[in-house]
Amino acid sequence: MGHDHGHAAGRAQDRGRLRIVLGVTVCVLVLEVVGWRVTGSLALLADAGHLATDAAAVVLALGASYVATLKGGPRSTFGLHRAEVLAALVNAVVLLVVCGYLVYAGVTRLSSPEHVDAGPMVAFAAVGLVANGISMGVLSRAEHGSLNMRGAVNEVLADLLGSLLAVVAGVVIWTTGFTRADPVATLLIAVLILPRSFALARDATVVLLEIAPRGIDLDDVREHLLGVPGVTDVHDLHAWTITSGIPSLSAHVTVTDACLAERGVGATLDELSRCVAEHFDVHHATFQVEPVTHREHEDLGEVH
Repeated sequence: MGHDHGHAAGRAQDRGRLRIVLGVTVCVLVLEVVGWRVTGSLALLADAGHLATDAAAVVLALGASYVATLKGGPRSTFGLHRAEVLAALVNAVVLLVVCGYLVYAGVTRLSSPEHVDAGPMVAFAAVGLVANGISMGVLSRAEHGSLNMRGAVNEVLADLLGSLLAVVAGVVIWTTGFTRADPVATLLIAVLILPRSFALARDATVVLLEIAPRGIDLDDVREHLLGVPGVTDVHDLHAWTITSGIPSLSAHVTVTDACLAERGVGATLDELSRCVAEHFDVHHATFQVEPVTHREHEDLGEVH
């Protein structure tokens, strides 16, 4: 119960940070759109487009985070925690689409460079850099176990680097007249966003496919459970993630009749739960305890 309360409190703090970041992102977005109109900089337009997707993603993340706190109905027995994972996956897909656009626009501008007003470009990009730095500072104090928060951090980091590249490109154009620095910066922004987008999509997919969480080796789990007094076999062992930060586990555990007679099922369950909590930080575990004499009956019921 304490673990659940801590998880809920962490999510509430995350929402507060996301609201701050949303406000900053919208302000920088408006500023960079104005900057694009004034300077003609593709890097500013690219960063503004990315900020627009970031703002939408943060709204989506906030909505998903609120939905995840709602109680499940008769059919949604695990609640609505997976809403956060779906939001993270959508976030990753949008980022990949943005990357595609940036590459297209950057290559086009490389072949046909256009005039850029470098002085105002540097000024607009510098303000964006400071604002994104503030957002990054807000999110850096958050726990990054949540895929939603990881997505938000990835986007703000990409924005921060994008603003920095825009500043550098503006300085280069201002001092040398090399206008292709603008599309080069745009392509670099796309390169920086791409690997994090793939990583976020991968991690969200792992949760949705119910693959065992990273760091939980089922053979290792089985060995630890077999070390519990009276346990002779562990089978039908499964591990998955309900949502980021909530790993789950289930198993059928065969226990000697003598141990069950001496300690009872309750004490055995307590020991099994303590084992996976201490060694693997899994606090949501379900065990079916079976006496040795029941094992052969279970084998008869298995479908091959």
